[in-house]
Amino acid sequence: MTPGARPVAVVAGASGFIGSALTSAFESDGYEVRRIGRSAETTWDTPAAIARAVDGADVLVNLAGKSVNARYTDVARDEILRSRVDTTRALREAIAAVPNPPRVWLNASTATIYRHEEVRANTESSGVIGEGFSVDVARSWEQEFFAGDLPHTRRVALRMAIVVGDGSATASLLRLARVGLGGPQIDSPWFRHRRYRGIGDDASGLERSSHHRTRGAQKFSWIHIDDVVAATRFLIERPDISGPVNLASPELSDNRTFMRELREVVGMPFGLPAWRWMLEPAMWVLRTEPELVLKSRWVVPETLTDAGFEFTHPQLRAALEDAVARRS
Repeated sequence: MTPGARPVAVVAGASGFIGSALTSAFESDGYEVRRIGRSAETTWDTPAAIARAVDGADVLVNLAGKSVNARYTDVARDEILRSRVDTTRALREAIAAVPNPPRVWLNASTATIYRHEEVRANTESSGVIGEGFSVDVARSWEQEFFAGDLPHTRRVALRMAIVVGDGSATASLLRLARVGLGGPQIDSPWFRHRRYRGIGDDASGLERSSHHRTRGAQKFSWIHIDDVVAATRFLIERPDISGPVNLASPELSDNRTFMRELREVVGMPFGLPAWRWMLEPAMWVLRTEPELVLKSRWVVPETLTDAGFEFTHPQLRAALEDAVARRS
């Protein structure tokens, strides 16, 4: 970096909920921010422009990928996978080609990479990788990210839990709570389908869907948007940390507790429970998937806590109250 010049942060996928928060944080920290995306100053269809964007950058954060809040049709499944793997590959090839690569590259991943878990926590050191479509997407994403040799660039995969804040996922759940539909989501038998089957060259899992009798007790790992930003800043300044890192609050919840907290925060005294036979047709209308609320996600931030990171919003109730306050 030229003496006196501002450091450069490259953000791919900067227009989304998390990307917007990180971009604002980088700008407030004094970075020059370069954006890569479908409608950004640098687009994915020009490899030379991507190389120019990352050349000389101090930090690269990649959040690009089609939202998983979608119906898993064959077309959507392919695009969810392709949009993550292809953009990550484009960035990796650009870094390998430039004379001044970023010193650190943080790439989005997901805590959904771990199996449905009701017995013990998944940490980076002892977590068990799951099976099926969502897991295969996450595995392929990380495999592409960590492929090849980038000797001058430290790589960190951000295995994010569900992010609480002023985003679309939180907004949708708050709307359900306000209209009296904020009860627990309960898995139960349903017609077996193929939407959750594995994908890619090393597809895993069952060919047809199954269910778990969690009765609304499926684990709910989460993290507040402020802690996503703070953890990103923390990891940028920790050259001793690389590889996968769980971004999740140390306080675990479950679906039933989470929905009750939502109802109390918005002042709704009751919430109707929803069994899978109710969720399936409702999610079909909303063009999304019951898996997003029925999978038991038990993830803890072992690497962050061992490194001394302090969460701003470690408690769910306070995090939800903050999210509601920001929307009012």
